[in-house]
Amino acid sequence: MTKEILIGNVKIGGDNPVVIQSMTNTKTEDYMATLNQINQLFKAGCELVRVSVPTIEAAESLKVITKNSPIPIIADIHFDYKLAIKSIQNGAKKVRINPGNIGSEEKVKEVVKVAKEYNVPIRVGANSGSIPKELEHLDKVDALCEAALKEVRILEKYGFNNIVISVKSSDVKETIKAYEKISTLTNYPLHIGVTEAGTYEWSIVKSSIALGHLLYKNIGDTIRVSIAGDPIYEVIIAKKILISLGLRQGLEVIACPTCSRTEINVEKWAKLVEERFSNINKNIKIAILGCVVNGIGEGKDADIGIAGVKNGFVLFYKGKIINEYKEEEILEKIEALIEQEVKE
Repeated sequence: MTKEILIGNVKIGGDNPVVIQSMTNTKTEDYMATLNQINQLFKAGCELVRVSVPTIEAAESLKVITKNSPIPIIADIHFDYKLAIKSIQNGAKKVRINPGNIGSEEKVKEVVKVAKEYNVPIRVGANSGSIPKELEHLDKVDALCEAALKEVRILEKYGFNNIVISVKSSDVKETIKAYEKISTLTNYPLHIGVTEAGTYEWSIVKSSIALGHLLYKNIGDTIRVSIAGDPIYEVIIAKKILISLGLRQGLEVIACPTCSRTEINVEKWAKLVEERFSNINKNIKIAILGCVVNGIGEGKDADIGIAGVKNGFVLFYKGKIINEYKEEEILEKIEALIEQEVKE
């Protein structure tokens, strides 16, 4: 079990649930655009959000962002230790730094001093693309872990142990092995993810394999699905990974792959159901099936299911047929059953 750490009002580590994290891709200096995206991420289910702080203007913008954000802000800092200090003073609840590129240990010490004063955790970590030269002779997994632990030791040297660690690779197997190893070497909370995972499809594949494997083995306290694109999708995919592993309550839609027996547009109706009922905070499984031939059998584990027929849908509940309904009626009938489930 990892150490419990507080990031604003969000607890991570220990017995706490795995937390969903994302990152804005707006210019942090533009606090209105950044806040707008943060609010969208929050509505999608994001619980921690990281913003880049490359300039003093961005650090100053945090005053407004942190004051108005519905979730804790993590400041992403590289090279300039003064930006880390200013971000903490302006309301960041966690900072991500790389002690190796901050400069002298004296500068790291100054960041630690302010982080202690404000009780703000520091995330340190290693990425496969930025392994220190002195560690390049090691196996990549060993190098990732040693690079992260080297940074940890710098912080610990100055009496700081409010730490989160990451050891990300763009390679799925390296990511898995690195986190498996680091989890045996430290009890600090782990932020897990595949770095530079790619575009939408590649990111889903890589993240689902790596994060799913690690979470199944109880490794990981916060997660990010890195997508080259709209970060809203990062949150949606992360949430689905957690629901599928039973680590979070929510709606799960199962749907048949369709065949020539299909009487409805399964993809269309699965998306409609998911969009309309995605904010459910209880484990409810809904099956969307193209025909009644295998309908109830394939959806027998679902709480609620619909199967296509010539003139509409058959609705079933807990494996038993309720009735047949027309297209314009079916969503309201599903909603009524969901409300019944939520009350129970």
